[in-house]
Amino acid sequence: IVRAFGYGDGKGGVAVVTGIAESDALAGGLPRGALTEICGPPCSGRTTVLLAALASRTAEAEVCALIDARDSFDPRSAEAAGVELEQLLWVRCRGLDQSLRAADRWIQGGGFGCIALDLSDIAPETVRHVPLNAWFRFRRAVEDTSTVLLVLEQESNAKTCASLVLQMKMKAAN
Repeated sequence: IVRAFGYGDGKGGVAVVTGIAESDALAGGLPRGALTEICGPPCSGRTTVLLAALASRTAEAEVCALIDARDSFDPRSAEAAGVELEQLLWVRCRGLDQSLRAADRWIQGGGFGCIALDLSDIAPETVRHVPLNAWFRFRRAVEDTSTVLLVLEQESNAKTCASLVLQMKMKAAN
């Protein structure tokens, strides 16, 4: 399920590929200068989309940042997926508050092709309490930049602050 909203890429419609042809065809890529949510339950493919996006951006020699709320990122899996680890800043956090502060700092600092805030291992009930003004602040901070801002969660929380929401669903294996 894809929900795209009509504002926000900051670069006149510029989007970048995730490296997953089906996702790129459906969503048109990931918008620059905008907040994109990738939501879904565990094993729904949200981490696959994240790794593909990071691989795509680092392959283009863009520096990326991953804010990891629960220190669950696996660099070996990322490298196997094509992520150039020399181009990736991995920020290991100990929970939601620290992750939001780190994301704010790196977004405000600028210079990243992609910033990913991985909240997928935080309980949805906890992430629901993130104030809407935090999402608006993130959205405003990336407007008029070339940064792709990704937020991974189990459910959509940024609401109208997101320019694109990719809702991942789990299916049985064939």
